[in-house]
Amino acid sequence: PAFMLLGRITRSAFPMHMIKMECGRHFVCRGTAKWKPIRMDTEYCSRGSKGVWEYEKNEKEQQVESYQTVYRGGMGEIIEKKSRFIAEVYPIESEEQAAQILEETRKKYWDTRHHCWAYVLGRNPAAERMSDDGEPAGTAGKPILEVIRGRKLTDVLVIVTRYFGGTLLGTGGLVRAYTSAAIDGLEHSESITRIHGIKLLIRAEYTDLGKIQYLLASRDVIQLDPVYTDKVELMALVPVEQMKGLKADLMEGTNGQVVLDETVQCWFAQTEDGIHIFSEWVEE
Repeated sequence: PAFMLLGRITRSAFPMHMIKMECGRHFVCRGTAKWKPIRMDTEYCSRGSKGVWEYEKNEKEQQVESYQTVYRGGMGEIIEKKSRFIAEVYPIESEEQAAQILEETRKKYWDTRHHCWAYVLGRNPAAERMSDDGEPAGTAGKPILEVIRGRKLTDVLVIVTRYFGGTLLGTGGLVRAYTSAAIDGLEHSESITRIHGIKLLIRAEYTDLGKIQYLLASRDVIQLDPVYTDKVELMALVPVEQMKGLKADLMEGTNGQVVLDETVQCWFAQTEDGIHIFSEWVEE
């Protein structure tokens, strides 16, 4: 509808958005601006109309094949004109967890007042929150959030606690300090790329093993420990978007002799400790 073009989308923690109209009224939209509307309940007022829009997910938008996040949090610290800026980074899974960590941080650093923070949570769309916690508006929470955005991270909370050193830094100085502290905290954390993949069980003759391993390596596909019996069995972690092409290559490379079985879907990542599988499920 034409009136939707007048609106402005504001993200929330839930799959819901507020659209503010020029008349000053608001629409509550469940979904993202790119999802198609399937129903509207309308009521009228003296200044225009408002309604609740329900959206049907666009299938492409639901499919997230990989995303960057923090696997192991860390701590950083900078000193600017005797003020200490202590940055702490945490992987998070919910807003409630973020709130609990913030409360624990306030108790840990009880003798200072500024615990500025930002987090990004979820995907398609992501929820973003930030707080200046008493600092001048826009000098703390937003710079921290921009650092997270710049690294394209999600499911991460960054808190920067400030101990005042006696010298005012000004708005520009505060922005630079909170930015630098957030960067330092993330540099002392471990970031990973979580990949949506499928565990592919490969059964083949020993004569085809070399060709199969070459094809997997050429696509940087992770191979788990093989099992050797009368035939060889390999388990591979294959990114979803590579599955079709890889299966075609394997069939062609072995003249159709290989047996391929897509077992379970999973999220996995390469970490400093090795390959980590975060979750597995069977596609219905």
